This record gives sequence, structure tokens and C-alpha cells, in this order.
Amino acid sequence: MTSSARLLTRGSWAEAQRFAGILRSETVGGVLLLVAAAASLVWANSPWSAAYKAISEFSFGPSSLHLDLSVSAWAADGLLAIFFFVVGLELKREFVAGDLRDPARAALPIAAAVGGMVVPAAIYIGINLAAGHPENLDGWAVPIATDIAFALAVLAVLSTHLPTALRTFLLTLAVVDDLLAITVIAVFFTDHLSLGPLALALVPIGLFAAAVQRGVHHWWLLVPLAVAAWALVHASGVHATVAGVLLGFTVPVLGRHGTPTAELFEHTMRPLSAGLAVPVFAFFAAGVTVGGWSGLGASLLHPITGGVIAGLVIGKPIGVFATAFLLARFTHASLDDDLAWRDVFGVALLAGIGFTVSLLIGELAFGHGTASGADVKIGVLAGSVVAGLLAAVVLLGRNAVYRRIHELETLDADHDGVPDIYRSQRD
Repeated sequence: MTSSARLLTRGSWAEAQRFAGILRSETVGGVLLLVAAAASLVWANSPWSAAYKAISEFSFGPSSLHLDLSVSAWAADGLLAIFFFVVGLELKREFVAGDLRDPARAALPIAAAVGGMVVPAAIYIGINLAAGHPENLDGWAVPIATDIAFALAVLAVLSTHLPTALRTFLLTLAVVDDLLAITVIAVFFTDHLSLGPLALALVPIGLFAAAVQRGVHHWWLLVPLAVAAWALVHASGVHATVAGVLLGFTVPVLGRHGTPTAELFEHTMRPLSAGLAVPVFAFFAAGVTVGGWSGLGASLLHPITGGVIAGLVIGKPIGVFATAFLLARFTHASLDDDLAWRDVFGVALLAGIGFTVSLLIGELAFGHGTASGADVKIGVLAGSVVAGLLAAVVLLGRNAVYRRIHELETLDADHDGVPDIYRSQRD
């Protein structure tokens, strides 16, 4: 970078429109996620908590295919595969046609995501080692993930006019964050590996790829291939959600005759992911029986809970913000003229809202229904709420500035459908 380089500048108008559509969908999904999580918490701590537990642990499915799973496992392994399929589509699009294809623009969110992974993991490990509980280190990856839907739901509640550049940074950061989390799940949370089913999974994945590459989008063909790939990856010992990512990677960004294939798949699957898959998973993953104020107090003092909270509330913001600041310092870059480092810190606090992937990693690390798993849930919920509240304090203090930037970004004096500030970037 040169001395005139800028961080967090506006992208193109086309990119801004695409991100706006994604953000609207994720915001709605985030609200549904919050409602589902709240409902599960109320039910799990009501006189009818036994019914919630019975439904969550009810098992069904063909045992001959190793798919006799509980309802909560079907939500985590099955429905979340839809969520990760959308993540795979996002990653493919970002690296091929989005901001991540440009090394200069990709450097900031990639570096920030790595920093936002390393620091919270180190804090969690440090707290549990200092407390003399090395057996808890399996949960080191719980606080590394950012839940973009939850974070955007917080922004929707705040009604803050966060500038496009900051929203884009948050979304891109979360996309890279998901890639790192997927890698962690595949590498560190595969207890056993059966090469036979894993090799067989390449067959339906390859057929799925061949079909979408040739413009064949018939659901009656693609859905069975996707289910077969998912089942074989599940049988191999690799977490089944990885199959969703791999299938998403096979979808071309541009198909035959310039058809925006990945975008069409994303528009089709995102409502299913945000409106059904993630809220249902949240409903069965977030329902933890606290045991009253005494039980909550005891759990908050546990090193697992404390490590998760500290990782999300302290580690995540420090990792994201410090990495962004150091990148600017060493490359002699500066922020866009409309923004301040306080804005970056506010977004870094939002990145501390971990939920979907954090809860999933917690279940993989400690198992469903265990005492340690309950501590993880309390830590994720408490840490996410605190991170959201702190972000609200920082961002609302700058809302007047954001409103002015928003007015500039939406001003269209000649009514041509493109805001004046983007006119020079029109394709």
C-alpha cells in the first residue's frame, strides 16, 4: 500500500446493492434467531422443561445408515448444513467476484478475522489453564466465531445508520470468520475418520458439481445428490455441515450465458437458512436450564463460562481492532475520511456476538446435554448480550455522524437510480 491508501472505503454501487440485499435477509433471520433462542430459554426454565428436554432428545432415523439421531442432532448436523451451504456460496462469490478477489481490499477483513480468532482462543486457554482445568481446553474454539445474523439483529434494534463500508466490513469479516470456523471444525473436531464413506462422498459431490456447472438446476436431481453427499460425509466422521460448504463451493458464480448461478442459489436458499435452519437450531441449542439465580451465579464463575465470555467480550474486539490498527500502521494506510477508529472498535465489539457456530462448536467439544455444554451455552449467551450492549453504547454515540453519511450514500439528485456518491463508479 502507498501512503494514500485508504481502509474501509466504499465499494462499487453494484457491490453495495448486493450487500444491502444480504444484510436485509440476515437482519430478518437474526430477529427470528433471537425469538427462537428466547423461546427455548423460557421453555427450558419453565415447569415444562422436561417436555423440552424430551423433544430435544427424541431420536429417529435409519440406524443402519448411522442416522438414528436426536432432534437436536438433526438440527445441528442436518439443518445447519443448509446454513453452511449458503456460507459456501458466499465464500465462493466473495473470492471470485467480491471484495476478497482484490488483495488490497481483502487484506483487512482476512487479517481481522485471523486476529479475532487467535486472541479469544488464547484468552479462553489462558483462563482455564490459570484455573487449573486443562480438561476444559477442548472448548478453545467456542469464542472464535461471529454470528452475523445476531449482530445485524442488534443493529436493527438500535436503528443505527451504520455506513455501508462498515456493514460491508462486518459481513466480509463474518464470511472469512465462517471459513476459519469451518476449517477448525473439520480439522479439530473429527473424532474418527472413515476414508471409505469420505471417498464415496466425492461421487454425489462430483455429480452435483457437474450438474450445476452445466446449468442443470432441477431440485429433484440436486436435492438427492446433496442429501447423499451429506449422509456419506456424516458417516465418514467429518462433521456433516462440511458437506454443505463443499457443495456451495461447486456452484459457479457465473454459469452458462452469464447466468448469475451462485446468486440465484443464494436467493433461493438464504430464506430457508435464515428463516428455518438457523432459528430451529437455535431453539434446540440455546435452551439451557439455568437453575435460578444461584445456578446462574455458579455457572458464571466456572472457567468454561468465564473463558467464553472473556473471549467474546474482550478477545474478539481486541483481536479484530488491534489487527486492523496494526495493518494500517505498518502499511501507512488511513481510514476513509468519513470514519474514525472508534467506528472500527464498535464493529469489533459487534464481532464479539457469537451464537450459531459458537453453540455448534460447544456441542462438538463437550457433547449435548453435558454440564460443560451448559456452561458453554450460558457463556455464549451472556457474552453475546454483553458484547451487543457495549457495541450499542459505542455505535449510538456516533449515530449522528452515521446519519449524515447515510444521507450522502442515498442522495440521488438526478433520480437515475444510482446515488450521486457512486456515479463515478457506475459500470
